Formats: sequence, structure tokens, C-alpha cells
Amino acid sequence: MNTSALITMLSAQIIVISITAYFFIRVLKTPPKQEPDSYEDNDDEFVRQPE
Repeated sequence: MNTSALITMLSAQIIVISITAYFFIRVLKTPPKQEPDSYEDNDDEFVRQPE
């Protein structure tokens, strides 16, 4: 394999690994969303009572 092929292969692999690592770290650092409180946020919904 000649030098230009090695440079192309390594640069492609480095770019793909860098983008993958960036988004993986971004996902890990994202804080979790707060789930709504079922009692406060669903007061206007009508729930049928069992008979």
C-alpha cells in the first residue's frame, strides 16, 4: 500500500472516530429530561372510576 492510500485511509478513520466520539460524549453529558408529575400535570384529564 502506498503512502497516499495510507494517508487517505487513516484520515477517513480519524474523521469517523472523531465524529462518533463527539456525539457519544454529547449524549452522555446531556442531562435527563424531567418527567411530568402525574398528579399536577394531568389534573384536567378525566379518569373513569371503576364501578
